[in-house]
Amino acid sequence: MAIEATTLASAPLINQQRTRQGLEATWKYLMICSVGIALALLGTFFLATSVIGFRTLLLRDLLNHATGFSVPWLKLSVIFSLVGYGTKMGLAPMHTWLPDAHSEAPSPISALLSGALLNCAFLGILRIGQVCNAAGQGSFFGSTLALLGLISMAVAAVFISGQSDYKRMLAYSSVEHMGILAIGVGVGGVGLYGSFFHMVNHAFTKGMLFMTAGNLYRYYHTKRSRDITGVLRTYPWTGGLLTVGFLAITGMPPFGTFFSEIQILSGILDQKYYWTAFFYLLFLALIFVSMAAIVLRMVQGMPRQGCTPKKNGESILAVAPPLLLALVILALGFYVPPFLDGAFKEASQLLRS
Repeated sequence: MAIEATTLASAPLINQQRTRQGLEATWKYLMICSVGIALALLGTFFLATSVIGFRTLLLRDLLNHATGFSVPWLKLSVIFSLVGYGTKMGLAPMHTWLPDAHSEAPSPISALLSGALLNCAFLGILRIGQVCNAAGQGSFFGSTLALLGLISMAVAAVFISGQSDYKRMLAYSSVEHMGILAIGVGVGGVGLYGSFFHMVNHAFTKGMLFMTAGNLYRYYHTKRSRDITGVLRTYPWTGGLLTVGFLAITGMPPFGTFFSEIQILSGILDQKYYWTAFFYLLFLALIFVSMAAIVLRMVQGMPRQGCTPKKNGESILAVAPPLLLALVILALGFYVPPFLDGAFKEASQLLRS
């Protein structure tokens, strides 16, 4: 119910521009996510059905009586819950609402949707995983979730390639990174810590990129990447932030995303899932190349004739927020605060137990 409340609360924000495309994206977001949450609720009903001998769905009671689950009903609950929460999280192939919503919403709203809202459903998936591990069905949960993660990365790699709308490119990048989170939780071990670390890194990085995208739209009045060139020459701060954001979101050192993706890869290799590691690295490489082709064309070269923006300078109020987030994601590559490190370790231990 709380996750559905986030859908209802955020839906009106998508169509602030009052356009036909925005209205379509809003309804698509409402309908698809509501159906997804309904499936997750059905998964909760199946979880209640799998409970033998007691009539409570409190988490502590589920964990204490985990050996009393009916395994077929529990597996059915896992499937429906992963599909339902995966829809809200933006995992493929249930991601179809996400590109439209993120591209049509105002950029600050897109930053909130991608950096914060997607993680709400991720927490629901983590709770299901905690119950499955306690019931001895962690391998079924993990393999299913990791498969969804790989599918998400594959879909993102396909749709980012040649993408003409830079905000849709960032939206499909969110699909990719939700897939990375799913893989880390699915393989377990050090991948759990990596997933939590990556969740924080992605939230800050994608927030910075969407705010930078908003500045680009304000300057150029277009979302077509092919209509924008020479940003570094015309708007050096915005061009620099776009370049930094691109390097961070594709997992380049020394940003925090590099280290979280390496930790997830270590978790995959620890479990000897070599084919998973191969496809994980392949999709990361393909997405890097595709995004590089788009972003570097935008920031380099001379401004295109007929599309040169008005040279009214860059407002410090527009540049400061993404710049602050850029400093945060750079700092996380060198130092993880003790309170974050402790939270990640404690959460990882809870899921393993």
